[in-house]
Order: sequence, then structure tokens, then C-alpha cells
Amino acid sequence: MRGIRTHGDHRSAETEQQLHDELTPGDPLALRPSGRAERVRARIASTTLDGQLAAGVPPESSRLLATRARAIVELSRRQALARDWEHLLRVARGNGKPGQVRRVRAARIAAAGQVIGELTERLGAPLPVGARGVAMATVLLTDATGPVYNSRSREPLASALQGAIEQLDPAQPVFT
Repeated sequence: MRGIRTHGDHRSAETEQQLHDELTPGDPLALRPSGRAERVRARIASTTLDGQLAAGVPPESSRLLATRARAIVELSRRQALARDWEHLLRVARGNGKPGQVRRVRAARIAAAGQVIGELTERLGAPLPVGARGVAMATVLLTDATGPVYNSRSREPLASALQGAIEQLDPAQPVFT
């Protein structure tokens, strides 16, 4: 399986193969504890891996995806992500620090305030959630081409957030 390439992602085919170290879905090796090297590699490739998880690639399809999935579903990381969304909403409503650079689509974000509130509740809840929902929320927050930053994005922010919220439902399987 080839990873999703992002702008500026210049890995050799051999490195790409090593990063994705194919496993059969459901393989118990995908759920084994990660070594430090795997955690570092997953952190370095976080943008690519988050994009794959958000797109629905099963975390257990590779060791690196499983490592990234385990990292992003940790409660402390989810709570930090929730705080980032809350901060974005404050900035969009004009309650950020004076002089703060505002390159976000403030009206779009403010209009989605209620949905953002629901997202932050789900992210901060001490319940197990699926990695896909966390990855979707992360990608929405960090993707410069998405509805948070790009005025030309055709994707409605509220519906994109709703998709992430659905994936954060504790009734959904944590691993697919």
C-alpha cells in the first residue's frame, strides 16, 4: 500500500515501504506495543498518517498506522486537541489575544460554534474513541486547504465536523 503523499513529502519508494510495513488486517502484531523508533517514525510521518486514518484506512493495516492511532487516541492528546479547537473558536469570535494574526475563516468557524462545542466534548470525554475521528478533527484543524483556512474550500465546516463527531462516538469500534 502506498501512503498518501502530501506536498513536500519526498520519500524514496524503499523508505515508503519501510514506513508502511504491511500487515494483514487483524494481525496481532499491529496491536503489539510500539518501540521508541516506531513512535518517532510515526511522529515524523504524522501528517501523512493522520490523512490516511481520516480517510478510513484501518489502523491495523500497518504497524506505523497502529502506532500513530494509539498515540492520537490518548486522552491527554485528545484534550489538547479539544483545547486547540476551543482556542480557534475564541479567535474566530474575536476573543483572541490583541494583534493575533487571523488567517482563519472567522465567520465560518463562529457559525459552527455549536458543532465545535460538541466536538470538544467528545474529544475530552474519558471514553475510548476511534482513531479515525481524532484524525479527522486533526486534519480539519491543520489542513491549510480545508474549510478552516481556505475561503475557496467547498466543504462545509459544520458537516466536516459532524463527520468527525460521528467517528468519535464511543459506540463505534476503536479499531476497525
